[in-house]
This record gives sequence, structure tokens and C-alpha cells, in this order.
Amino acid sequence: MSEQVTFTLRGRNPDVLTCIANLSNDEVFTPPEFSNRMLDTLAEAWAAGNNGANIWADKSVKFIDPFTKSGVFLREITSRLATGLEKKIPDLQERVEHILTKQVFGIGITYLTSLLARRSVYCSKHAKGNHSIAKGFDSDNGNIWFERLEHTWADGKCTYCGAGQKTLDRGEGLESHAYAFIHTDDITARIAELFGGDMQFDVIIGNPPYQLDDGGYGKSAAPIYHLFVEQAKRLEPRYLSLVIPARWFAGGKGLDDFRESMLTDNRIRSISDYLSASDVFPGVGLKGGVCYFLWDRDNPGPCRVATYYKDEPPSITTRPLLEAGADVFIRFNEGLSILKKVVAVESGESQSLSLPDRKRFDRLVSSRKPFGLETTFKGKAVRRAGDVLVYQNGGKGYTPRSSITTGTDLIDSWKVYVGRAAPGTGNRDTYPHRILSTPFLGEPGSISSETYLCIGPFDSKTQAESVLSYLSCRLTRLLILLHKPSQDTTRKVYTFVPTQKWTRQWTDEDLYAKYALSASEIAFIEKIVRPMDFNSDTSDEAVSDDDE
Repeated sequence: MSEQVTFTLRGRNPDVLTCIANLSNDEVFTPPEFSNRMLDTLAEAWAAGNNGANIWADKSVKFIDPFTKSGVFLREITSRLATGLEKKIPDLQERVEHILTKQVFGIGITYLTSLLARRSVYCSKHAKGNHSIAKGFDSDNGNIWFERLEHTWADGKCTYCGAGQKTLDRGEGLESHAYAFIHTDDITARIAELFGGDMQFDVIIGNPPYQLDDGGYGKSAAPIYHLFVEQAKRLEPRYLSLVIPARWFAGGKGLDDFRESMLTDNRIRSISDYLSASDVFPGVGLKGGVCYFLWDRDNPGPCRVATYYKDEPPSITTRPLLEAGADVFIRFNEGLSILKKVVAVESGESQSLSLPDRKRFDRLVSSRKPFGLETTFKGKAVRRAGDVLVYQNGGKGYTPRSSITTGTDLIDSWKVYVGRAAPGTGNRDTYPHRILSTPFLGEPGSISSETYLCIGPFDSKTQAESVLSYLSCRLTRLLILLHKPSQDTTRKVYTFVPTQKWTRQWTDEDLYAKYALSASEIAFIEKIVRPMDFNSDTSDEAVSDDDE
């Protein structure tokens, strides 16, 4: 028995893969403990679909991580197979050789991570190295492939991933971030080229890059993780399990088609949703949480949805991903039951989440730039005749009424202003939080820059104050949260909010009674949504980075 083999397969503490720092928020290393959660989910699904069989005792199953970084998935799969195949291949060296040459495959996303992955799996950065525990490879890549690729440029963008040529068209000394898995029109041919023409993977598992830092990160960088998901599905594995940001549930720049395809795909049999990304990836500032899903090619059906937050017991139920009348995934299981009660009262319809047009609050909410002014607009400090008051980022100013050509019907009415960004409280994945920045009254003769959305118009101050009280209610803001993927608060996030009669001051107690919410539903709302204190909360909150 090889001493190298026994050292590799023996549990070691500390595990170096729990200690390494992430490359960036785009390329996040998966902690071993979390990768094992995903593998446990896979094993349970395999057993359920294969008469109780143990996937780790099957020497014919082929696994690939097509965007491997630390190699943690491949390492943990190898370890499980080494135990599960002990009876079928008693000799340890022979068993490990079979696993590494016939069952476990990877594609490195960069040169550095390919070396790291091989070191994790083979105990050597080169598969043919002196210290490698695999002896049957003909190349230093082994079954963890990497070669530098270049982007395909057209009109300043990559035709495959959309990366900017200005930033990433650079010399060989710098990483191109042209990922092999998505830079091809024929992924089946690409896999055949890398690993052989008869290669059919049973399991695709991993943690793809989330977006490219091509000069717009944090402001306008577009997500790319959906490209990896779509490409993986084209290979038609038996099982697909990936960890990705959760913002696709209800938003994300350029993700409308992806969201629709995911929510209408009944082969997605489980979603494990983590409200706070830091619970999975410590130290990573990824807003909106993360999730991993399991796609089961041969066993369509409803989805098991599990929601996790901190050390609280998870909320678990089985339900459709896309509810009738909705165009997003309702993230909270408890929130779904509350929403159904609200819609049933307002529409008399219990089978759909769609509010009647006459009851839709979002019809009162303006689009971006309600008066045509950018976030950066700064009005004059001194008011002159014919000027209107401007609520702007950082305070107030004045501008000539004659310069305003958009939203003119709102100028002389009462309205409510609300920030287009949620409160800037650092970690926005903590609960309870306010969901909205603090709304405030807009008097006749006032307008706003893009920093705020405008809600109205209203005939009187009394009506506007009624709306203000309604937005302060926790239930109202929970309904907003159910359609809100990020800190950006656009008109669309009010889709599930019904209108009320604007003749009174609204309280949560009024709304709880109107919709006959249970004690447990009320407790859930008050756990998720923080009270809004108009006396201490500020309305001067900057607009978001538009990073959807």
C-alpha cells in the first residue's frame, strides 16, 4: 500500500482548504463542509432514484467539476468513493487509480486554480509528478484540464461571456478569464476534445464564477453564472448541482430568460437557500444570499425548498418553483402562505398570486428618474421665482419648473418619496431589516432626482399620509421583500402589494386582522421586518449601485 495514498485519504486537521483566502467575490472557494452538504444531497437523490443504491459504491459513475478552483469537490468525491468502493476494489492503490483516472474529472478556471486543484486531488500540482498518488496519466494535466483561452471579440465585447475587450484583451502574463466551459458553441464537442469522445458525465457539480471583474465590478458588472448552468444542462448529466447567487430568484441583470427557464423546469428537485452568504462563504460580501440546487434529469416533480438563516432551524417544504400568477420565485415558505392570504382577500382568487389591476400598488409608483433627473443632479442652493424644490442625493436644491419635461403631472400634487436604495447598513443580509429606506411626504411644488421614486399623485395631504403609514407597516414591507432581489427598490418590487383605502392611518394590527394572519405568520413577519421609526430613520440615503 502506498504511503502517499494513505496520507492523502487520511483525515487531516487543520484542512488547508478551510484556510485559503478567496480570489475575489467573483471566484469564491467553497468550504469543505459546504461541499459535503451538496454531496449529501446528491447521494440522497441518487438513492431515491436508484432503489436505495449508494452512489459512492458505483465504480461506473463519472463526476466533473467544470469550473474547479480549490479542487474541494473532486477531493471529497474521491474520498467518498475510496470508502464506498472498498469491497469492489479491495486494493487501495488500485482503487484510487481507478477513481482518479476513470471517475473524477475537472476543468480549471485559471492556471493557478488548476495547479491548486491537482494538488488537492493528486497531492501534486502535476498529475505525473513524483509525489502524485495517480500513476496512470500520460500528461501533467491528468483529468484536471487547463489551457489558456482567449475571448472572441466583436464590437468590444466577448460573444460568449460579454466581457469587455478594453479590460480583458491583454497580454499572456495576465489571466484572460476566458472560461473553457462557456467559450464554445458545442459543449459536447469541447468535452470530447478534452476527455474523449465517449465521455458522458453522470454528475456535474461545482461552484462557477459569478461575474467578471472587467472594470465594472460593483456597479455594472453582469452576472455570468447562468451561462455555466445553461451549458451544464446541455450536457444532460443525470444530476446537476451548483451553488450560485440567489438573486436570480427575483432579479439580476439580464437574467429574465434564465429565471423563467429555471422556474419552469420541473427537474429542479431541491433548492437549499441561504439568506446570508456569509453563513456559507465567511468574509465574502455577496448581497442577496446564495443557494444550491439539485437538477434530476430522469425524475421530474415538485421542488423541496429549504431556507437557512444563521443557526435557526431551516424552513422546509415541497412546492412548485413558480406559483400561478407570479413571475419570480417566492423565497420564503412562510411568506408564500401570507401572500396567498393577501391576494385571496383582495381578488377573491385562491389559485393565483396576481392582484387585480385596480388593486395594484405598483401602478402608483414611478419608474426610474420620475422627473428625468439623474442621481448626480444638483439643484441650485437659492430658490428663484419659477423654481421647484428638488429632493436630491444628499439634501435639497432648486431648479426652474420650465426645465422639467417628465412627470409634470405630479409636480403640483401631494406624493410620497422613497429611496431607490435600501438602507446602507453594511451587511444587508441580516434580519430583521427595514426593506425600504424611510419614505417621506412630497408637497405640491416638489420633485426629486433619480435618488428617489415618486408614489402618487394624491389629492390631499391626508391621502399621502395614509400611504406613508401603510409603507411603514411590516406586512407591506414583507410583501415588497418577496419581489425584491437586492438593495435596489424599483417599481417592480411593489408587484405583490395591494392598494388600500387612503382615508386612515394604517397599522400592522389593522392589516393582520384584515388578512386573518395566524400567530405564527405574524411572528415570522416580525422576525424578518424591522419596525420603521420616522423620528430616527433618515430619508437621505444614496441610490444603489444598480448592480442587478
